Amino acid sequence: MDTILGPLYYAVSWIIVQFHAFFSLIFDKDSGWAWGLSIVSLVVLIRVCLIPLFVKQIKATRNMQALQPKMKAIQERYKSDKQRQSEEMMKLYKESGTNPLSSCLPILAQSPFFISLYQVLNKIAGGHKVGVLDQALVDSARKAHIFGAPIASKFMDSASKIESLGATLTDVRVVTVIMIVLMSLSQFYTQRQLMTKNVDLTVKTPFMQQQKMLMYVFPIMFAVFGINFPVGVLVYWLTTNVWTLGQQMFVIRRNPTPGSLAFQQRQERLRAKGKLKEDPAQAEAREAAEAARAARQQPKRQTKAKRQTGGSGHSVASSDKTSLEKQDLESGETKAKPAGGAARGAKSGQRKGGPQRPKHPTKK
Repeated sequence: MDTILGPLYYAVSWIIVQFHAFFSLIFDKDSGWAWGLSIVSLVVLIRVCLIPLFVKQIKATRNMQALQPKMKAIQERYKSDKQRQSEEMMKLYKESGTNPLSSCLPILAQSPFFISLYQVLNKIAGGHKVGVLDQALVDSARKAHIFGAPIASKFMDSASKIESLGATLTDVRVVTVIMIVLMSLSQFYTQRQLMTKNVDLTVKTPFMQQQKMLMYVFPIMFAVFGINFPVGVLVYWLTTNVWTLGQQMFVIRRNPTPGSLAFQQRQERLRAKGKLKEDPAQAEAREAAEAARAARQQPKRQTKAKRQTGGSGHSVASSDKTSLEKQDLESGETKAKPAGGAARGAKSGQRKGGPQRPKHPTKK
């Protein structure tokens, strides 16, 4: 591996030495600040050079999102013929000019630099010259500590080895654990942001399931392998994760995938600023929907006590109304009785005082 990556050892070590010479003007040349910031600057330089690949990655991701409905149709059509399904998928990629591997280009391009930095730091930990780092610079880097942990130390190093670097086992393990956790969390949040904000959720495909699986797999991988990374490599990987997160936030906000949550939020921002030109029919339909939603009044919820009080009050009112009606009827009947009695009395009086009606002949 040293033979294959030898030129990269020289490139990585030369870049670090140049940045170290600059930061030595501000900090002590043997301090962790000078060497740590040199590693951070190496990351920034590499990521700036990889921006064209990142743009290509974004375009490939967007093209894959646009092809999701067609991919799903192919999967449904050739559900029982996997070979034909693969052939149709490759044909679709070729016609649209999309390469599924383009989304991995930044990671693949960084891998040689990552491996080279790992080997350079390993040789520094062993006190060996590497690349353009002479013995004086190697000794200076060995003395550099980041929050009490030497940049060449690892979580799995023995106590004697860490003592030879001028540190304690506790300091090294605390620093490495914190950096591994931050590295895993930043990787998880980056992938989660991509899945929740920059994906068209109306289309469910196996591609989305794979991305969701990677959201959990990558952080676990970083946590497992991170215990074997030197502190300097952890600084490198944490810095590149933070860079990726910020770069992705910028791209998602400015150029989101159509149909995604970020796209809807961008449309709302442009509409609020008056920069979005809408179709008049769509604008009228949206305003009508908003007006209908604002005019619709939901019934107010009442507590159990209020419902019971309302019900009893209604019952009492009904009871009072019934009682009043009953009293009115009784009083009406009472008033009507004297008139009826007088009439009967008058009739009976007429019979007594007046001529009697003759009996029927059959009656005696």
